[in-house]
Amino acid sequence: MTESPGVLFDRLLDVMARLRSPGGCPWDREQTRTSLKPFLLEEAYEVLEAIEAGDPRALEEELGDLLFQVVFHSRLAEEVGEFAMAALLRRLIDKMVRRHPHVFGDATVGTASEVLVQWEAIKQREARASGRPRSVIDGVPRSLPSLLRAQRLQAKAARVNFDWPDARAAWAKVEEEIREAGDALASGEAERIQEELGDALFSLVNVARLSSIDAEEALQGAIEKFRRRFTAMEAGLAARGESVDAVPPDALERAWEAVKAQERGRGAP
Repeated sequence: MTESPGVLFDRLLDVMARLRSPGGCPWDREQTRTSLKPFLLEEAYEVLEAIEAGDPRALEEELGDLLFQVVFHSRLAEEVGEFAMAALLRRLIDKMVRRHPHVFGDATVGTASEVLVQWEAIKQREARASGRPRSVIDGVPRSLPSLLRAQRLQAKAARVNFDWPDARAAWAKVEEEIREAGDALASGEAERIQEELGDALFSLVNVARLSSIDAEEALQGAIEKFRRRFTAMEAGLAARGESVDAVPPDALERAWEAVKAQERGRGAP
C-alpha cells in the first residue's frame, strides 16, 4: 500500500527530531542556522543542475535534499520556541490562497503578466495593512548571483511599467554605457572603471531580459564554452608535445582559433 505524502512528511519530521535528539547524530545536533547556510545554497544549486540536465531521478533526489534543509531549519526554530512546521505550512498555504484570488476567489485575470501585476498589488496591500513600507523592488535577496539579482530587480520594476519599450531600445543604453566605460578606462581611475563596468553589465541584463533570455544562463553558457575550448586547446598542444604555459601568445591564439574552427565544423555553438 502506497503511503500518502502527508504520512511520509510526518515520518520525515520524526526522522529530523530523532537526529537532533540527545541520542541522535552528533553532526546534526551541533548544526546551527549559520553552519547550515552553505548546505542550503549548495542543495538549491544542485536542484538547478538536475533541472538543466533533464534528469528526473536526479531532480527527485535533489529536491528531497533541499526539502530536508527546510525541515532542518524549521526544527531549529521549533527547538527555541520560534515556530513549528505546522505554523510554517499554515502561513504558506494562507499566503498562496490569498495571493491567488483568481483561483480561490472571484477575481479575473487573463494573462500571466496580469497575474504578476495582481500579485504585486496584493503584496503592497499586505505591507500597508501591517504598517511596513515596502518598495516595489523589495524581496530580491542580496545573496543571489549578481546577474540574477539584476534581472529580478529589473523585472519587478517592469511590473509598474518602469522599463524600456523593447530590447533594441535597451541596447542603445548598453552602447552608451560601454562608451562611458571606455572613457573610464582611459582615465585610469579604478573606482570610476568599476562603476561604469557595473552600469554596462546591468544594461546588458536588461537586453537579455527583454529578449526573454536568462542573463545568468547566458553567462554560464559562455563560461562553459570558454572552458570547453580552453581544455581542447590544451589537449591539442599536448598532442604536439607542447603546453599552454610554454608557447608564445601568438601560438596560443592560433591554437585557440583552430579549436573554434573545429567546433564550427561540427556545428557546436
